[in-house]
Amino acid sequence: MPINLSKMQANTGDIVFDWVVNEYEKHARSRRWYVIMTVVGIALLLFSVISGNYLFALIVVLFGIILFLQDMLQPMEVSFAITEAGIVVGNKYYPFKEITTYWIIYNPPEVKNIYFSTSSVLRHRLQVPLLDNDPRPIRDFLNQFLVEDLEQEEEPLSDRLGRMFKLH
Repeated sequence: MPINLSKMQANTGDIVFDWVVNEYEKHARSRRWYVIMTVVGIALLLFSVISGNYLFALIVVLFGIILFLQDMLQPMEVSFAITEAGIVVGNKYYPFKEITTYWIIYNPPEVKNIYFSTSSVLRHRLQVPLLDNDPRPIRDFLNQFLVEDLEQEEEPLSDRLGRMFKLH
């Protein structure tokens, strides 16, 4: 699926790297996983009702519905590109001036991701799977425009927990 930047081409520059990723990782969940999550969900619901925290009960129910719907749907394929002037994720363009830092976590086969920290309050971190792309030429190119955060040696805790519990 090639990236179509015809409308943005003048602003984004030429595409240097591009690939297609899934919107999220779809995990194979066993019957055991569903049993454990159901027990945890019921326990949280009981706790919230006993403690009178009905807002938490609503959040638990909504979370369960989201997990159920997520299993029924297939993740969308999203185009990703690194251009001469920024990155493009789907239809959203992030110029390099909006990206504060980037880092690559490459521990195959579990983790092969590139992270971008943006100045946006709502979407402060973008995670993009590298798939089978070699991170070295990507790093060499990005270092011309962005600061690499070398202190980030592991994937964020939220990503690790999501992968461990098969939540995203």
